[in-house]
Amino acid sequence: MTTFDPVRLEVFKHLFSSVAEEMGMVLRRTGYSPNIKERRDYSCALFDIEGRMFAQAAHIPVHLGSMPLSVKEGIRAYDFSPGDVVILNDPYHGGTHLPDITLISPIFIGEGGVQELFGFAANRAHHSDVGGMTPGSMPLSNELYQEGIIIPPLKMVQGGVVNQGVMDLLLANVRTPEERAGDLRAQIAANNKGVERMGELVNRYGRQEVEKYISGLLEYAERMTRRLIGDLPNGTYRFIDRMDDDGLSPEPADIAVAITIQGDEAIVDFSGTSPQRKGCINAVYAITLSATQYVFRTLIGLDVPSNAGCLVPIEIVAPEGTLVNARPPAAVAGGNVETSQRIVDVLLGALAQACPDQVPAASQGTMNNLTIGGWDPERKRSYAYYETIGGGMGACPGADGADAIHSHMTNTMNTPIEALEYTYPFRVQRYEIRRGSGGEGCFNGGNGICRQIKLLTEAQVTILSDRRRFRPYGLAGGNPGQCGSNAVIRKGIERTLPGKVTLEIQAGDVISIFTPGGGGYGKKKV
Repeated sequence: MTTFDPVRLEVFKHLFSSVAEEMGMVLRRTGYSPNIKERRDYSCALFDIEGRMFAQAAHIPVHLGSMPLSVKEGIRAYDFSPGDVVILNDPYHGGTHLPDITLISPIFIGEGGVQELFGFAANRAHHSDVGGMTPGSMPLSNELYQEGIIIPPLKMVQGGVVNQGVMDLLLANVRTPEERAGDLRAQIAANNKGVERMGELVNRYGRQEVEKYISGLLEYAERMTRRLIGDLPNGTYRFIDRMDDDGLSPEPADIAVAITIQGDEAIVDFSGTSPQRKGCINAVYAITLSATQYVFRTLIGLDVPSNAGCLVPIEIVAPEGTLVNARPPAAVAGGNVETSQRIVDVLLGALAQACPDQVPAASQGTMNNLTIGGWDPERKRSYAYYETIGGGMGACPGADGADAIHSHMTNTMNTPIEALEYTYPFRVQRYEIRRGSGGEGCFNGGNGICRQIKLLTEAQVTILSDRRRFRPYGLAGGNPGQCGSNAVIRKGIERTLPGKVTLEIQAGDVISIFTPGGGGYGKKKV
């Protein structure tokens, strides 16, 4: 068994994570769209030669847990040379939903004509439009082909030279080509920085030493995950929760899980989950994998790296053809953003039975996705705006839930009002904490958000949201959080909207979104 200097292991952990963080800074600073520059809807990570993630930045959980499958698809599809970049977004080949575009760059080390493949730098960014039937590419679709351009693994850059044919094809299929081109160039630059920094680390410490501590960090994460699982009581813990609907049918969709703890290993079985739906709330396996990794990693509670080692002791059973492992060409635009949140809710609900002192009540359970697109007459160009809106965090043993925050599978910022109004033909009329929306308890759930946006031009709006019918649960006697609500206000008259809807908006209309609060924890003291 290899022995590791614990101090040196910690040093390498921070060295690797700092590379991923620097990649993120490059992406943010060179990105073109507000979704990248302001909301930071992107993630960066490093992978070994087998495609195992060994370091990541503190970015978006739903991106990071699923990105390894994209990298492995890229490895299967191509032999890499220095300067190559592979692009993909196909949800059924390692992606999540089409707006999330992944770029993979090989890391070669060595000088002169002899260079050897060491690993990969990769990033994933949410593009605010990739074509499809509605602006923003988050439609109420019934098949994948309606959601935008599907990109299998393709060499977008070969030997440092951009394949202009691939770039032209992509840009011809989106509503905002200038913005997309800028964001793609930023993604390439971010990967280049990762390749450069890892090359410097190998030159400084030597390949053998760097690879030794990559293996050490993977083993450490596995060991700490086994310790977490081993501390839980053996047994099977079940939970079920519901999605409101799929946007096309009013029928709810169940997500069920049974977590079996046996020694230091766990089986996470989603049998009993609803079959995949016609609407776009289907999740591909990568999303279910990502949500599972996130939940177990959060329960470790220590400064342990989140890497491929965390999943080694966990077996996931996700029956094909269900909401958590859809078959193509099922629509998936909402699976990444909405169903991922509910998967987290059911996993935490089950684990609350095994370790009630560590698990919070349900958070808002939705990302409240809002896309708006149309023609901007002042700037004389098309635009596509995308944002997710925060809500209440669930209360936990010993503390109230946080107000007005992105929780669980999302970790983005908001778009500042100044940036939003500068870039788009909008005016923000209301943006405040939704007081009283958190569930009461010994510890109260966090409050949601009230956000109202007035449109200055005609536009098409799509809202993908959940927890409009079924409230975020409380734990240990705490009350559930309040449901969210959507509305359009036209000439002073407010009309309630469904949780998932596409509509045509007139100039002067106001879109109003009230997001859910988190569940309370424990019985309220009298």
